[in-house]
Amino acid sequence: MTILSQMPADWPAWLPGEARLYLAHVRSGRSIRELARSEGVHPSTILRRVRAFELRRDDPLVDAALCTLEQGAVPVPPPIPSTEKETAPMSAPIRSALGPHPDAATLAREARRILRRLCEPGALLAVAPDMDMAAVLKGTLRTAVVERTVAQAFALKDWIAVKAAGRVTTHEITPAGRAALKRILDEDQAQQPGLAEARAPFGDQHRVWDERAVMEPGTDEPRKMRYNLAESPFAALARRRDKDGKLFLEPDLVAAGERLREDFELAQMGPRVTQNWDRFLTAGDRGALPPSGGPGQGPGDARARVAAALRDLGPGLGDVVLRCCCFLEGLEVAEKRMGWSARSGKIVLRIALIRLKRHYDEVYGGKRPLIG
Repeated sequence: MTILSQMPADWPAWLPGEARLYLAHVRSGRSIRELARSEGVHPSTILRRVRAFELRRDDPLVDAALCTLEQGAVPVPPPIPSTEKETAPMSAPIRSALGPHPDAATLAREARRILRRLCEPGALLAVAPDMDMAAVLKGTLRTAVVERTVAQAFALKDWIAVKAAGRVTTHEITPAGRAALKRILDEDQAQQPGLAEARAPFGDQHRVWDERAVMEPGTDEPRKMRYNLAESPFAALARRRDKDGKLFLEPDLVAAGERLREDFELAQMGPRVTQNWDRFLTAGDRGALPPSGGPGQGPGDARARVAAALRDLGPGLGDVVLRCCCFLEGLEVAEKRMGWSARSGKIVLRIALIRLKRHYDEVYGGKRPLIG
């Protein structure tokens, strides 16, 4: 058990690790070397993290929260009725009924309300030393108020940062705050259908889900497919490593797959391809303008590049890159539809990407063609 896991009773459970490390050194008097041995890192790493958090004390909210934690627990004032709390003016001396710091449930509930307001364009969180409540302002309009202790927790967790310091200090939401809001909102959603794996809130904060209609061969009705707009399936596979620590997909192979997807989207061929796969690989294009290299022929040129790449790959290899790179299907789905054995799709996809990279190197000399 590390030193940081042995928190005093007055430390809130949501306290970030950087704050715990800083307080363990400043309040508890733990030496840098003792903390380094406990965490299994070099002392210089602990020293750098402590100094970095010390610089954050320029934020009045962070400094006030740390002062409370350094002094220890304080008596909890009596609770305030909800009606009195709602009708009290913003400058009234209202104290939190939860003690010096809110609990995790209160913090999450307030984050849903306040962080959502701070995501609006031009929204800022304003707080003054003589005010027990902080206000979310959008121009001159007050859109929400929050207790000062909750705002201090937001600052400690790096969800908000100082925008302008002065008599009234204003804060803005940080990228970490936006990610936290997305993670909290995702946890509130019901279990999405079609997911075989358990929900991962910290992973879902980087995903943007959408649906698209896919026409299956031999069917008359399109099927809705759920996919992630933020990344393609083979991009997640590219992060995997083998037992020697080597990447399963090299960056140049990932770039080749993204290049095929870029041409596919530029050609605007998604619906037509899904409805008629045989027509896609034919040279004729009845009813369309003849391809040329002139202005406005970018989609036609992109369509020709995709068709040439798939003809070079041939059946099997061309199918797997088309499904995974262009239609963003998962490997398990592609394996099932193509009748392959489990966990064989990633090997075929890697071979297809190697062949696709060789095609681009031979045709374009390793350089990207100009779009349009």
